[in-house]
Amino acid sequence: MGKITALSVQKRNRERVNVHIDDEFAFGLAYVAAAHLYVGQELSAAEIAALKSQDTLEKAKDSAYRLISLRPRSVSEIQQRLQKKGYDAAVIEQVITQLTDLDFLNDASFAQYWVEQRDTFNPRSHIALRQELQQKGIARSIIDEALTASDEPAAARAAAEKKARQLAHYPEDEFKKKLGQFLQRRGFHYALIKEIIDELWASLQTSSSSPL
Repeated sequence: MGKITALSVQKRNRERVNVHIDDEFAFGLAYVAAAHLYVGQELSAAEIAALKSQDTLEKAKDSAYRLISLRPRSVSEIQQRLQKKGYDAAVIEQVITQLTDLDFLNDASFAQYWVEQRDTFNPRSHIALRQELQQKGIARSIIDEALTASDEPAAARAAAEKKARQLAHYPEDEFKKKLGQFLQRRGFHYALIKEIIDELWASLQTSSSSPL
């Protein structure tokens, strides 16, 4: 055990407090967690350990919150990032449980978000989307549910139409080759690719031959 001999706000982070015990720096705490401490207070070894443990948990949660603030995350993504930061399994489990209870982590919502973002800004096939979500640790049943809301032919057409405008000046063989390769890289199957390419090429020819 020991006696608190000083409490000082950290210069680089005004939300944290340095705790000195017996005239030596002992550990840092979030300002709120240190609010009940006072100079002269005696702390047992168990109390010191509990304060340190609580601070570790709070720092892990803050790290998770920062990641989620940038974009939604899967449970697996948060687990992996916290592991890389050196937090042990017990702390990570507590963070995951608390964030899940607060609905900050929800793999079903995340999968839906991911599919919607892809369909809107960077369309890909269901095969490609499934692979991406599997890499993020999403369960098969959740992926299946998320993909039911995605119209794969519509996604392929959206991707193809944007790219076709960039390739409109190419001759037919080159146009179809480049557009086909573009769609293949996004995982769309051959029959759908051929159908869309033929449609877009015909549409381009019709529009270019129309009188002004």
